[in-house]
Amino acid sequence: MSNSAAAAVLTIADLPEAIRAVRTLLGMADIGQAEVDFEAVIRSPDVLAQVRHVLPDLEWWASAGKEHGSSEAGDNPADCIPIRVFDWGRPLDRAMPFIAALGPDAAAVRWDLDAWPAVPEAGLEAISQKYAYLTLTVNSRDLYQDEPSQDHTIHVHVRDLDGDQIARVHWLADQVGGRFTGRVELAPL
Repeated sequence: MSNSAAAAVLTIADLPEAIRAVRTLLGMADIGQAEVDFEAVIRSPDVLAQVRHVLPDLEWWASAGKEHGSSEAGDNPADCIPIRVFDWGRPLDRAMPFIAALGPDAAAVRWDLDAWPAVPEAGLEAISQKYAYLTLTVNSRDLYQDEPSQDHTIHVHVRDLDGDQIARVHWLADQVGGRFTGRVELAPL
């Protein structure tokens, strides 16, 4: 399994502003065949009901462990809260309804892009689909919902932080008024 480097480029308390920044970055990416993935920790029955309305076939398991309840076992997720939710390969139009359904709960929404295109004027070559991802962590600073917070962070993914890859991170951060702070997480692909 390979990893990408997920570089935090913008942390902001205003969710509509974070979404605006995501839309700006998506506007720069090649998204013809793009998909979106979801991970969340759901802590309330109300949020669960809203999320299940958006994504009815959720895969989930109890935060305490699968032996305490899971979708595989056919358990009722409302009886097992808090739960960890995973949903992969969804159409892009599911992202914003999912984010709206979250309320205060923590999640990561990852757009699997076709590519980060070349930016000749900035000296950047295209980055293929294998390393072209964009993640918005909602109510969390990290990709795995281990650091709940009142703000939201945008991460851009690249193969590694060498040469033109780090230049891409800085360039993308500049496009949304953010800045790369050096915070990077490895994300399995």
